[in-house]
Amino acid sequence: MQEHPAQITHDPLAAVRIAEYRFFIAGRFLFIMGLRMMGTLVGWWIYSLTNDPFSIGLIGLSEVIPAVSLALYAGHIIDRSEKRYMLLRGVFLYILCALALFLLSFDFMMAEFGTRLITVGIYTVIFFTGIVRAFTGPIFGAIIASIVPRSHLQNAITWSQGTWLGASVTGHALGGLLIAWLGIHNTLACIVFFIITSMVVMMGLKPKPANHANAEQRTWESVKEGLRFVYRTKEVLGALTLDLFAVLFGGAVAMVPVFARDILKIGAEGFGILNAAADLGSICIVILLTIFPMRKKQGKKLLLAVGGFGLCIICFALSKWFLLSFVLLLIAGMLDGISVVVRGTILQLRTPDHIRGRVMSVNSMFINSSNELGQFESGVAAKLMGVVPSVIFGGAMTLGVVIVSWFKAPTLRRFEY
Repeated sequence: MQEHPAQITHDPLAAVRIAEYRFFIAGRFLFIMGLRMMGTLVGWWIYSLTNDPFSIGLIGLSEVIPAVSLALYAGHIIDRSEKRYMLLRGVFLYILCALALFLLSFDFMMAEFGTRLITVGIYTVIFFTGIVRAFTGPIFGAIIASIVPRSHLQNAITWSQGTWLGASVTGHALGGLLIAWLGIHNTLACIVFFIITSMVVMMGLKPKPANHANAEQRTWESVKEGLRFVYRTKEVLGALTLDLFAVLFGGAVAMVPVFARDILKIGAEGFGILNAAADLGSICIVILLTIFPMRKKQGKKLLLAVGGFGLCIICFALSKWFLLSFVLLLIAGMLDGISVVVRGTILQLRTPDHIRGRVMSVNSMFINSSNELGQFESGVAAKLMGVVPSVIFGGAMTLGVVIVSWFKAPTLRRFEY
């Protein structure tokens, strides 16, 4: 049941006054920062090895196949498991994947196996991170409600999204800078260190017992319950679908390595800065929304924000100046930040506790599909159309999705919390 708005606290520091929640967001910050550094590094590394924009798209495909394939089953397992243990185990497995990339980056490995096998090895490691992500990603969303009281949930969601975006900004920018200063091998060593540190911090979380309300429920029946909830809750379905198609077609960030090296000619340091621009914009808007939360017409603002995001992507594709490109991605990130906060709040406030794992896994399917399939779509479109026309096409398709949603999803357009 949706909580009455009067019960929701508007204290901007409500959630972070809880010690366990501080462990959660600190550990999540370090973890996401490490993963974003890894994503930045792998995109640059693969493009350096292959000189083919399509190869960047294959990174997303390598991760999204296992992540989406296992998502529904992962949600069933999360709801029946102790979440702290699952979270720490997932982080540990990410550490092993980062160590595998670190091993592949040794000079003697390149000399021994050559560019082609090293490239295959990178894709293989990313495939395994997709498996881990299917289980680990939804836990971060599902565990929040067991750390903070429901009256603090909206505030905790905003802080969590801000932490994620702040970590993305830091990870993208630091990843590019460290590649330029230290090289790929030493940057991977830093990534391993950050993920290990995140695991140590999150050990401060208390155990989160499994919800046994549906302990006897069969796997497929359990999965269907989560899917039925999303399908029947129209504002949730509308928000997830909008995000899926908007990000699927608006994935210009996947082509940033190409823009940085071949169009804007700004090198690895400029690449890191440009790669962080969208996330920097997002974190700015999330900070603003933490202090001054939206009080009405959130659904309409979500649609307008996604439409503005599409326009920024089109203009970015046409830009030939680094500063203009940076500003456009910064604004796109601000608009995307509005979308992230509204979507995340709708999802948390409308989801019952006993199916949070399954609903968050459905959410992760949409997110993984939009981000990683969007990266693949960008690679395919770049190969077929050329890089600039493909990004223009993606932005135009995002605008089309918003227009369709405006008329076909009135429940989402009128939604308020």
